[in-house]
Parts: sequence; structure tokens; C-alpha cells
Amino acid sequence: MSRAILLVLDSLGVGGAPDAARFGDAGADTLGHIAEYCAREAAHGGRGRALSIPILASLGLAHAAALSRGAPLPGVAMPAPRGAWGCARERSTGKDSVSGHWEMAGLPVEFEWGYFRDAERSFPAELIDALAQAAGVEGVLGNCHASGTEIIERLGGAHLRTGWPIVYTSADSVLQIAAHEQRFGLQRLLDLCRTARGLADAWRIGRVIARPFEGNGPGDFRRTVNRHDYAVPPPSPTLLDAVCAVGGEVVAVGKVADLFAGRGISRHLAAHGIEALMATTCRAFAAAAAGTLVFTNLVNFDQDYGHRRDVGGYATALETLDTLLPSLLGLLREDDLLLITADHGNDPTWTGSDHTREQVPILVVGPGIAPRPLGCRDGFADIGQSLASWLGLPPLPCGRSFL
Repeated sequence: MSRAILLVLDSLGVGGAPDAARFGDAGADTLGHIAEYCAREAAHGGRGRALSIPILASLGLAHAAALSRGAPLPGVAMPAPRGAWGCARERSTGKDSVSGHWEMAGLPVEFEWGYFRDAERSFPAELIDALAQAAGVEGVLGNCHASGTEIIERLGGAHLRTGWPIVYTSADSVLQIAAHEQRFGLQRLLDLCRTARGLADAWRIGRVIARPFEGNGPGDFRRTVNRHDYAVPPPSPTLLDAVCAVGGEVVAVGKVADLFAGRGISRHLAAHGIEALMATTCRAFAAAAAGTLVFTNLVNFDQDYGHRRDVGGYATALETLDTLLPSLLGLLREDDLLLITADHGNDPTWTGSDHTREQVPILVVGPGIAPRPLGCRDGFADIGQSLASWLGLPPLPCGRSFL
């Protein structure tokens, strides 16, 4: 019986989404613009080298990007892929992590999420009042669209003085609450976010996110690893439920369990940072029985570099991942499969700090996978359908298998 790894490089879009203009993202290209930046820096003596991702390129990433964006990645070699490669466009109505992960697990989000669209005074008064009451304070700080690191730097001092939580949102269907781990209390923040999850349901909000931080003042504030996402549970069964229904195991590494509200998850393994997430994935897969799906999200590409518009940091993180992949590839047995993809884009050269609507790469490798192009798939659900086929599961309601 087969095993599989689904490795999500959170936010590694490859440009070219046909409906990007509807989201204000026409021309966004996460990987392409990172490669352009590195090539430009190398030519002018800045960074010193083009983007160096030989393992990912050998798996077909450069080919997938060229297919999606219509041009090769600057400075990145295109060796003959050792596995199957292609790209996929999203059917779901959002460009967020919940929509992307649900769709790749066979459940496209075809309803409209709710959004807090006003840049200032973003939240309804009744929601603000309910949050303040739940927190046991007179009010909240923020109530606007913001980058998490920026708003903590700007309002962290006022938070320390007043004890009021910092509440903010973005272009995604999300309500985020930041608070100091010592001044406010981590458990108190998590409890407040659980309450907020129930309150936010009236506005069809996809996620409530706890954003704890620490530090003594501006310039010293830093977010901690104790972030927690409270997502709406999937409204229908997904690939994860299908694996569990036949006695298989779904091992969720990183934030995957949060994105599915724990549905269809056999075990959740926490880890922080790309190196730790990859090491945890390797350990989980090395110990995995037949019929297991190891499902990992590498959140740092999105959280630490995409949202912060750190192009050089994103490039270095990709190169770090590239050096870690051989250890994972070395674990693949005859009936194993590794599928690498992304959930949306987050172009670090783009305006603002939000996700970008892009196509994503699909890279499939394993002893039983013949090198071949998969084309541009009309929906992330093809990923879930293909994994279901590989694991010997009944067909899912959505998607076409490419295996």
C-alpha cells in the first residue's frame, strides 16, 4: 500500500492567474520576481548570485514556472525534470490559505467568504463591543487593515499601557488579534480568539488568528512562535477524511491542522521554521505506515517573507529548502510519492502586504512517477484527486487525477 507527502510551499505562486485582475493582482509573480531580483542583484554585485535552487529545478519547478508565466525564470537553469511537473489555477473565490488548502484537498470554496473591506474602522461596532467585553477591557486598538509586524510596532506601546488587544484585518477573510504574551497573557489571548471564532461566524470569516508577541517597547517587539489559527471547519468531507475512512493516517505538520479545524487529522506535529518543519516531516514520513498522508505547510515563506515584502529573505529561504530536500527525497520507497505545491501567491515585490492571486506549481516525484508535463490544471482539486488515486481511495467529488 502506498504512502504520500503533500508539501505546501506557502505562498510560492508562479504568476499567470487568469483572473488576477479581479483581485488587483494582474502581473503578480512571486517566484518570477524573486528570480528577477536575484539575477539583477548578481549582475550589479549586490547579492552575488542568481537564485540557486538546483534540486527544485530538477523536480521541474523552473519548467512549471515557465509554463505559468510564459517565460523562463531569469538566472535559473532548466534541467530535464526527474518527475512530473505542471501548474494549477485556483477555482475558489478567495486567495487565502484556507481556500487553497481545502481546494487541494478536493473541496473548492465556491461560496463567498465575508470580508472587512474598510481600511479604517474595519469591524462592525457590535463585533468590537463583543470582543472588548470578552477580553474584559473597555475597548480595542487598531480596528483597521494592517501588516502584523507594522501594527504591533505602532500600537504595541499603547497595548502595554492599556492592556487592550490589537485587532486588525487584511484583504483576506480574517480577524487577527495581537497581544503581549506576558502583559495580556498567552492563554487569555487564545481564549479570546476562540470566542472571536464564534462571533466571526455571523460575518462568514474564514479565520481568526492569535498573534502573540513579546518585547519591552518599539524596536524590541517581536512575534512569538505561539501563533494559532481558528478556521471554519470544512463544510464537506475532504481528502483527509477519505484517508481516515479507510484506516489510513493523516499526519499534519505545521499549521495544516488549524486550516482544517482538526477535521480529518490523525496526528498534529508542531514545528517552527523551515529547517524544523522539514526535519519533522522527514521523521514523520520515515515512521509512516502504508496508507499514510503526511501533509506539511511551510508557513515561513508567506509569514516571514511574503507579507513582509522581504525579497532577499524569501530567496534565501527557498535556497535553504533546496538544500533540505535531498533528505526527504531519500526516504521515498517504491510505492511512495512526494507532491510539492503552493496555496496562493504572496509576491514580495508587490504593493501592500496581502496575498496575490497566482497559479501554483505542481511537482510530483517518486520511484513510480515517470517524468512528464502535466499542463496547466483547471483547479487545485486535481491535486487531491491524484493523491486519492495514488493512495487507493475512492474518487473524490471534485478534480481529475493526473496520475
